[in-house]
Amino acid sequence: MAVIIRFTATTSRIIFRRPVGRLFAADRPWFQSVRGRGITMSKKFLVDVDCGVDDAQAIMMALAAPNVNLLGITCVHGNTTVENVCKNVLRVLQNCNKLETPVFKGAAKPILGSNIDAGSFHGEDGLGDFPDPNAPSLDLIQKEGAVPAMIRIVNENPGEIYLVATAPLTNLALAVRMDPSLPSKLKGLYIMGGNTESRGNTTVCSEFNFAADPEAAYIVLNDYQCPTYLACWEFTCYNKLSWEFCDAWLAQNTDKARFMAQIFRHSIEASKSERFQKEFVDGSGFISCDSYAMAAAIDDSFITESDHYPVSVELAGMHTRGMMIVDTIGFLKKTHKAFIMKKVDMEKFKQMMMAALK
Repeated sequence: MAVIIRFTATTSRIIFRRPVGRLFAADRPWFQSVRGRGITMSKKFLVDVDCGVDDAQAIMMALAAPNVNLLGITCVHGNTTVENVCKNVLRVLQNCNKLETPVFKGAAKPILGSNIDAGSFHGEDGLGDFPDPNAPSLDLIQKEGAVPAMIRIVNENPGEIYLVATAPLTNLALAVRMDPSLPSKLKGLYIMGGNTESRGNTTVCSEFNFAADPEAAYIVLNDYQCPTYLACWEFTCYNKLSWEFCDAWLAQNTDKARFMAQIFRHSIEASKSERFQKEFVDGSGFISCDSYAMAAAIDDSFITESDHYPVSVELAGMHTRGMMIVDTIGFLKKTHKAFIMKKVDMEKFKQMMMAALK
């Protein structure tokens, strides 16, 4: 794979070029197609979620990936209450026959301020309010809290953990305050959150995960000096899937697909409403926000173009609190830069999404 790095006075961009050919033929699973092409077998994952429907999709993608060893899932407030998040993660694991995966309960509220309600998109329970009389008992949640579990797992596997955060970053912020050495022991940090064009989906200028706990986002973007990859709001909108793909994805004759069709129905209807059409930059379509961060962690070659800049978070503005700051000039005087995803291999993404429900 050739790597082209372009630097100008105003741009720091990395573009990956590679031949595609018949690599993504429909009859070849993505993990067979890309074996030996950027994937390290048996990657150790720790996933931090506020389990709404797109978190569920991302978790199922990780569970379907043959190169992923999911060591634990930590839960945090966000799309719904942390109690519901725990229930939802267990429901997802049950439908994937992976209830042996450890689940840990984390922060119930942001560092400052009040919780934000995301019920209009994900449903009040986070999974479309679809009743599940056979949901697993919360007795399956680990006694150990999410933050100490995160610290322990990373310290037990120094230099090996891929931390994928698809939620407000409260657990991560608390963890680095308890153990400042934590980021240096991560293999990589993959975040769904933030925005690059000041287009808000929760407030005028901020994306949900960062708006839900701006202080936590600020701490993480400034204290985690490890390789950091960001799947920001506008990026997910520019790389959305078609509704035709969504229909085919849900039509697979599997229990996983039927489960997803049930919990996703509420969000699909919301996505097609006038309110959400205004939020979804660049037209209508199916956006599984959290799955982009997960796909990047699973397969190193998934990202085909990214910007490389210092980033931070605005904390004080009336309309801009929670907005991500991208420092293209160098005003922040920061040495650590994050990879901000710009373009990804959408054919590979489709393969990974389809595999998640097989």
